[in-house]
Amino acid sequence: MNRLCWNAIWAWLPALLAPAVQAQDDCNDPAPWRVLTAAAEPAPAARAVLADRHRLLWAGAPADAEVWLLAAPQGGLRTPLGQAPQGVVQRWRLSVDRAVPAEAAQRLRYLGDGAWRALPAEAVATLPQQLRGETRVVRLDAEGRVTAAAGLQIAGALDDLYAAAESLDDLGAQPGPSESRWRLWAPTAQAVSLCLYRADAGPALAQHALRRDDATGSWQLALAGDARGRYYRYLVDVWTPGTGLVRQRVADPYAVSAGVDARRAYVSGLDEPAVTPLGWAADRAPASVRQATDMTVYELHLRDFSIGDSSVPRADRGRYTAFTHADSAGMRHLRTLARAGLTDVHLLPVFDHGAVPEAGCVTPTPRGGPADATQQAAVAASAARDCFNWGYDPVLFNAPEGSYSRRAADGASRLHEFRQMVMALHRAGLRVGMDVVYNHTVASGQHPNAVLDRVVPGYYHRLNADGVVERSTCCDNTATEHRMMGKLLVDSVLLWARAHHIDSFRFDLMGHQPRALMERLQQRLRAELPDRVIPLIGEGWNFGEVASGARFEQASQLSLNGSGIGSFNDRLRDAVRGGGAGDSGAALLQRAGWAFGLADRSADDAELQRAALWLRAGAAGSLRHYPLRQQDGSVREAQAVDYAGQPAGYASQPTEVVNYVENHDNQTLFDNGVMKLPPDTPREVRARAQLVALATVAFSQGVAYFHAGGELLRSKSLDRNSFDSGDWFNRIDWTGQRHVFGTGLPPAGDNQADWPAMRERLADTRIAPTPREIALVREGFLDLLRIRASTPLLRLAGADEVLQRVRVLPAEPALLAVQIDGRGRPDAQFGQLLLLVNASRTPRRFALPEGRWTNHPVLASVAGILHRGTDCLAGTGQGGLDLPAQSVLVCVAPR
Repeated sequence: MNRLCWNAIWAWLPALLAPAVQAQDDCNDPAPWRVLTAAAEPAPAARAVLADRHRLLWAGAPADAEVWLLAAPQGGLRTPLGQAPQGVVQRWRLSVDRAVPAEAAQRLRYLGDGAWRALPAEAVATLPQQLRGETRVVRLDAEGRVTAAAGLQIAGALDDLYAAAESLDDLGAQPGPSESRWRLWAPTAQAVSLCLYRADAGPALAQHALRRDDATGSWQLALAGDARGRYYRYLVDVWTPGTGLVRQRVADPYAVSAGVDARRAYVSGLDEPAVTPLGWAADRAPASVRQATDMTVYELHLRDFSIGDSSVPRADRGRYTAFTHADSAGMRHLRTLARAGLTDVHLLPVFDHGAVPEAGCVTPTPRGGPADATQQAAVAASAARDCFNWGYDPVLFNAPEGSYSRRAADGASRLHEFRQMVMALHRAGLRVGMDVVYNHTVASGQHPNAVLDRVVPGYYHRLNADGVVERSTCCDNTATEHRMMGKLLVDSVLLWARAHHIDSFRFDLMGHQPRALMERLQQRLRAELPDRVIPLIGEGWNFGEVASGARFEQASQLSLNGSGIGSFNDRLRDAVRGGGAGDSGAALLQRAGWAFGLADRSADDAELQRAALWLRAGAAGSLRHYPLRQQDGSVREAQAVDYAGQPAGYASQPTEVVNYVENHDNQTLFDNGVMKLPPDTPREVRARAQLVALATVAFSQGVAYFHAGGELLRSKSLDRNSFDSGDWFNRIDWTGQRHVFGTGLPPAGDNQADWPAMRERLADTRIAPTPREIALVREGFLDLLRIRASTPLLRLAGADEVLQRVRVLPAEPALLAVQIDGRGRPDAQFGQLLLLVNASRTPRRFALPEGRWTNHPVLASVAGILHRGTDCLAGTGQGGLDLPAQSVLVCVAPR
C-alpha cells in the first residue's frame, strides 16, 4: 500500500477509533457559546481577591465583620441584602489573617486597606473543586443576613494551586505519525471536549472528551493517528460569573494556525511539506547584527508594502506573498536599503487579530478634492468591513493573520506564505522583526473573539479593585504578571523565533509587562537559540494602572536599567519634531522642533536650548551618567537634565535606547513638518528638514529606528492616527513619483478639531513634494545608512565605551557636533569621526577640533546631497568651517 493511502487511513483513525462522548450537534452549532445553566442573579462586583489558596483580601471590609465564603458547584447562589444567603451548598467562615506574607501584601498593595481573611483548612482542601462552580463572599450580621457581597478574583489562587502548569511544554495540538495529542489549560472548567473537523467549514468528524490533570489544571487527549491538516475547536463547560454555566465553543489559545476569523484552530506540526517552502530548512538571517545596537530598523505595515504597488500581481497585493516578487518596486527598494546598511524590517502585527474580516473584506475607493471631507467619510463608512487595520487586536497570539494570506480559510497556506515572506526578506539581506502585542486582547468576557477569557474566565486579564477589566492600553489589558499569561508570552515569542525564524521583537506598550518577565524571556532566547542574536525592544511608556510600579516593577524606560532591553527614546523624538506626541490645536502648530524651525530662533531661546540638550543626550545614547555641557558652560549628568519631569538621560547602556523621530503612531515626519513650518516654506527646505531629522537618528548611539517611507517624504494627508484609516491614507509609492499629501482631510475621529488648520495646508499647492524632493531625501537617506554601517563607532554597545569615546562638542544650539574616538579599536575604520548637523536655514560656522580631517568616504563627492559640497579640509586651521544651511557633514581622521 503506498504512503498516500497510509496517510489517509491515519488521518481518519481518530474519528474511527476514539469514542465520541456526546452527540456532535454541539460541535456543529455555529454559535460561539450556549448557556447550560443560567446564573440565579447578576454577579456582585468581584471586590474580594484570592491572593493564593490560603488567604483573601476584601478591600474596605471592616476587620471585625463576619465574612463567609459561599459555594454552589452548579450555581444558584442568591445573596440579597438584608436576607439570608440562598442556594448555598457549602460555606466556610473566614477568620482574620494576622500573618500575611510580605510578598502577598506587596502584590496587592494597589487595593489599599482591607481585612485579610484566612481560609480554613477544609476550604483550602476543596478550593480546586469550588473554583469550578459559583463562589462568592458575604458579610453577615448577627442574624445571618447579608450586609455586603462580593465576587472573587481568582488568579492568585489559580497561580498557587496550579504552579506546576508553568512547566508544561505540550500545550496546544501535538500531532505525530502514530498519535496526536491535545492539551488545554482550563483549571476552572467542569468538562472539556474536542471537536475535530476535516476543513474550516463543514460538519465535525468526531467529538472527544478530554481528561483532567488535577496537578496542572490542564485537560488532555491522545488519539491514534496523525491529525495534521485537520481543524478543531474546544467545547469548554465553565462557570462564567454573571452568566452561568456556559458551553464555550472556542479555538485553542495555543493554536499555531487557524481558519477564517479564528473560529477553528488548525493542526500542524510545523514541519510537514504543506507548511514548509522549498529551502526553508536552510533559511538563515543575514549575519548583520551581533548586538542590539547594530540594528537599523525599518518599521513596515505588511499591507502598506504592496497594496498600491502595480508591479506586484493583483492577487498578491497586501499579502505575505507580495514579498516573493523580487522584481517588484517595493522589493527593489528594500534591497537598495539593505545594501546601504538597513538590517531589519519590523512588521506591524502579523499574528491573528480581530480587526479585519478575513473573508469578504472591502476596499473603498474614495474620491474628492485635496482638502474636502468626502474621502475620510468614505473610509469611515466601511472601516469595520474594510481590509485595512494596523492589527493591534490580538485573538490568537501564535497564529499568522489570515487577511494577509491568499487563502484565509486554509491554515496551511497561512503558515507556508508567512514563511515564504520571511525567506524572501532574508534573501534580500534583511532580518525580520515582529511588532507583538501581549499587553491586551481584542476583547474579553463573552465576546466571540475573547478566546482567553472564555477558556478561563477572570484569569488572563488585569482587573481593577471592582473586578472590571482594565483598559488603559486602549483595549482589554492582559495580566502578564499571572503565571500562565506570562508563560503564554514567553512560549509565543519562542515559537515565532524558533519555528518561523523571526529575528527581533518590538513590544507594544512594553511598560505594561513586568521587567522580570521580559528578562526571563531574554534569558530563554539566549539559552535556547544561542547561535542567534534576537534583540528585544519596546514602548516603555509609564502609565495606567501599573504606572510607577503600582503592581510590579515594570519594563518601562526608568525601570529597565541594566537589562539590555531597549525602549523608545521620546526625548530625542520630541526635540527633533517639536512638542509632544499627542499635541493638537495651537500646540501642534506652535511647538516647533529642532529640525522644523526651532533652530532658527535666537541661541538664548529657552525652548531651543532645552531641545538641544535632549538631542545631545540622545546622541550619546541617553545614558544617565553622560556629562552634558549646559549653555552656561557648566557640566551636568544627563540624568540631571529635565525632560517633562523625567531625566533626559535614562539608560544604563546604549542597547536600552531606541532612537526614532517617527513611527506608525502620530503624524508622519513630513506631515509634522507641514504643521510646524510656515505654509510658504519652499519644498526643498521641507525636504532638507526631513534629512536633518533622519540624520539625528542615524548618528545617535543606540538602536536606529525608521518608519517606512520616511525617506520618501511619506504623508498620510496629516492623519495623526491612521490605525483604521484604510489604504487611502496609508499608501506608499515606492517609485517616488506620487504623493499622498493633499488627498483629503484625514478621518474625523482623531483629527476633526484641527481640520481648519489642516484644510488650509492640504489645499496649498506649494506644499506637496515633487519627485525631485523625494529623490533628494531618498538618496540622502541612503548615504546616512551607509555612514552608520561604515563603522561600529556609531553602534557602540557598552556605556563605558560611549563615555570613553563619544564627546558631544560645545556648539551653538542650532548645531549638533559629536566627536568619536576610534583609536585602539581595530574595527573602527577611522581614528576619529566627527558628526556635524546644521538644522538652521542659514549657514553656521564651526571650529573643527585639531587634526587633519577629510570627508567621510560616503561623502567624498563635492556635490553631495547631505553636505552640500562642504569639504572638511577647508575647516582645518583657525578659521573654522562654514556649514551650509540644513546640512549634514561627517569628517574622519586617520588612525
